[in-house]
Formats: sequence, structure tokens, C-alpha cells
Amino acid sequence: MDIVTVGRGRIGGGLARIWSDAGHKVTTLGRDGGDGSAADVVLVAVPGQAIAAAVANVTGIAGKLTIDATNAYGERSGEFPSQAHQIKSIIGGPTAKSFNTNWAMIYDQIGAQRVRPGNLFAADAEARQVTEQLIADAGFDPVFVGDLDHARMLEDHLALVQAVASAGLGPFFYRMAAPGQL
Repeated sequence: MDIVTVGRGRIGGGLARIWSDAGHKVTTLGRDGGDGSAADVVLVAVPGQAIAAAVANVTGIAGKLTIDATNAYGERSGEFPSQAHQIKSIIGGPTAKSFNTNWAMIYDQIGAQRVRPGNLFAADAEARQVTEQLIADAGFDPVFVGDLDHARMLEDHLALVQAVASAGLGPFFYRMAAPGQL
């Protein structure tokens, strides 16, 4: 798969390395933007307030399948129900919300776990299969929470994730499974 990451930080850069190792062709774009026309998938991994500016500098991505990995820190646009919806309004293709509730600083430890950690995601029906594949290719088990209308829940879930880490656990993996599957 050809993937363009908009964002070269911990999430965008980290996933780019993981997906490249899994055999995908990945192009990382920063603030300067670039051409995303060869992409099958666009990952947006920038600070929430930088979404519009970051995506505006990337050409050739209109209508592409997009995965939103942004987090909402501070003010967010009241114009959209979620940041994923904001991104979808700009790019216009099927959209998913994923990778925002996992700690990028421990991506290098994914493969050393006894079981695959989980990754929560919400997605438009047309984005679900590709998103699940890329979650699996990153070393996680996909945990579907519903359609894109659930993206805001994943953004708001960040406060709980940070509270757990701050209470003493530090950056952590999580796994959700049916009884008997752990």
C-alpha cells in the first residue's frame, strides 16, 4: 500500500517506520507539505489546531481514504463533531479515527509483548477494512468502536488515558478481548 503521513512526529514518523518495515511504501510530509497523489491512504498526525494548515499544504489527496490520528489538546473547532469530521470535510474521502489512544513513545516495544496490544478505532464503512489492516500491520489488534460518529469519543478518551499514565502506570499498552481470548 502507498501511504502518505502528514506529520513526521512521534505518531506519524513512528507509524511510517513501522509500516515501511511491514512492506508498505510510505512518504512522510511535514509542515512544508508535498504531493500525496500516489497515496492509497493518508494518515494525518499533527496537533489538532494545525489540521487545516497542514492538510492545505498537501496536494493530490482530495477524496483519498484518510486515517485521523490527531489529538485534541486545548481549543478545538466547534464547527465539527470531531477532528476526524474536520479532516473528512477537507479531504473528502472515507475516514477513520485511529492511533490517537496509543503511546507512540513505546511503539518500539510493540513486538516484545506477550500478546498484541489493542488499538481503538472508529471508521466509515469504506475505510474500515484498510484501517484494520494498517492497525494489524503496525502490530496492534484492531478494536472497532463503531462508525465515524464515535470519533469524538476516542478524542475525549485521551483524558482518561493520560490520567491512567499520570497516576503511576506511565505509558502503557492496553488490550480488550472477549472472555477466554486473553
